[in-house]
Amino acid sequence: MTDLPEMHMLYTCPFCWKVRGLVEHIGLKTEYIQINPLKQKKQLAFADGWKKTPVWRDADGTVVVDSTPIMKHIDSKYNDGKLTVTGDGPAEERAAKWAEWLDTNLSKATIPILYGSLFSALRTTTRVSKLEKFGFFSKRLYAWMGFPIMWGFIARKRVKKDGRSPKQLWHDLLDEWCGEIGQAQFFGGVSPDLVDFIAFGYMRSISPYPQFSQLRDHQAGFAWYQRVEATLQA
Repeated sequence: MTDLPEMHMLYTCPFCWKVRGLVEHIGLKTEYIQINPLKQKKQLAFADGWKKTPVWRDADGTVVVDSTPIMKHIDSKYNDGKLTVTGDGPAEERAAKWAEWLDTNLSKATIPILYGSLFSALRTTTRVSKLEKFGFFSKRLYAWMGFPIMWGFIARKRVKKDGRSPKQLWHDLLDEWCGEIGQAQFFGGVSPDLVDFIAFGYMRSISPYPQFSQLRDHQAGFAWYQRVEATLQA
């Protein structure tokens, strides 16, 4: 433990990217602890049975799990709750509705665009093997054994079930998202709020990969993405 809060994470985890955007926006000094994907259970043993990333731990030992609750915790504890819409009115209902929409739709769109074809899956697993903290042999095993699993058993089924190409799926979702924002700069109005950072995190999780160029092609969506990115302090 250090005097800084910790985020135990996988570099390529979309849910970790959600939290990182918020942390960087408010300029919170944080120790990022990258875990081995094959040793998550052991390395997250302190999280009382929780086996997924991210896991947040304050300097006083308080542990918070699951990305959206972590974001709310960080905003409340370190940012005076400035980004969280509270109350019982339409604004809170809108924020809750779209946070759920993003967690339901954008989160599921990440797998198809990264692993939706055999070639994409190979490029993605090769990239993941270099970015994550695998051991020497497991790194190579994942690079060459992971892509047929991700493509054949997960991504291909999702693409077939949806019926759209991964790029079209993203563009349709970004159409809906940008349609809700309308003429405003952000979902939160003149500045991004917690819901903006949920959407930003899912989109940003694609940025380490070549497939991100397909998201750049959505003019309104990428313009919004750049506006949020410009608010980051680190």
